[in-house]
Amino acid sequence: MQLHRRIGLIGVALLVTGALAGCGSDGGDSSPTAPPSVTQVGGATSTTDESGEPPADGPLVDTVMAASVHEPIDLVQRPGDDGHLWLAERAGRIRRLEVGDDGASLSPAGDYALDISDQTTTDAERGLLGIAFSPDGGKLYVSYTDPAGNTQVVSYELAGDEVITTSRSVVFEQDQPFSNHNGGHIVFGPDDQLWLGLGDGGAADDPGNRAQDPDTYLGKMIRIDSETRDPEIVVSGIRNPWRFSFDTDGSLWIGDVGQNAVEEIDRLPADGIEGTNLGWSGYEGSEPYLDGEGRRPDAAVPPVFEYPHQNGNCSITGGFVYRGKAIPALEGAYLFADYCAGRLRAVRLAEDGTLDQELDLGVDVSHPVSFAADAGGEPYVLSQDGNIVRLAPPG
Repeated sequence: MQLHRRIGLIGVALLVTGALAGCGSDGGDSSPTAPPSVTQVGGATSTTDESGEPPADGPLVDTVMAASVHEPIDLVQRPGDDGHLWLAERAGRIRRLEVGDDGASLSPAGDYALDISDQTTTDAERGLLGIAFSPDGGKLYVSYTDPAGNTQVVSYELAGDEVITTSRSVVFEQDQPFSNHNGGHIVFGPDDQLWLGLGDGGAADDPGNRAQDPDTYLGKMIRIDSETRDPEIVVSGIRNPWRFSFDTDGSLWIGDVGQNAVEEIDRLPADGIEGTNLGWSGYEGSEPYLDGEGRRPDAAVPPVFEYPHQNGNCSITGGFVYRGKAIPALEGAYLFADYCAGRLRAVRLAEDGTLDQELDLGVDVSHPVSFAADAGGEPYVLSQDGNIVRLAPPG
């Protein structure tokens, strides 16, 4: 996930919790300078760091403070629950939030809906890592690491807004050999099946070559049948998919965290997902990396965008393709950020799938760990520091 290089919380607390950035490096690099905190500017939040300047014609967005919570990790919609979003906190708590009349602010709607803090730990890159609802809204799926550090995906029935804790059922389990690169994001895809992203098992340089091993789910995108619960490997050669999403055309976008030098964005068209190999650890981004036996696949699919570990960058936080209405300048652009640098960015592809534009949104969010969207497709950004901000039109 994005924990390892995210020397995130502040001061000593940072060092205790680790970095939620997905392990941008495992090799003893010095910790990067923390990005600036969000500051209030005339009702909207807008930031720049000392080395970065907003675009010449001004920021493409403003950021409006929506809520301040404890280490948010995921924020999702529940089908049929209009006017609310469900928040996951990494320590193991889930709660329902009401969207305010301003369309941006979020406030708790009742007590925690679920608390599994006694079933997980926030050591290293562990914790509650993702939540998702079934397409009919009747089940809540929870992805986390248990006290031993192993991946668990479980489901709960819902009665109205109440999570029925006695209905807990195990959907998927995976042993984790190390405490980093857990992945853990879950999403229901356009096929109405549950998709899970798993990292390569951790340590540095994928010591077990798990991302290329067809006999393990580590380093893969997994599809889990919602009826039989049978898991299936769909995409291989992944290092640590810290957030993935599906666009309206069925394409799959993955923010895959790099090793020492390169962060990457992968985009697979709907008819090109099955059986794809993204190349780790034979490649880091599009660059050849390890060349040992079985490391470098012949038909590795390169990323559509990559960036180096420069200017404070260390670990990508993947987002989604913007399909909202409020910010026309972002239509069709894939939103993302870097956990350490904090600058919000986007890329837009041409019709042939090649890079068309790279956009600097002109604002920063400290330690971004997730992007989310409301029912209208308008975006939120979650900071490990506790802030949830809503992206809004500039001005």
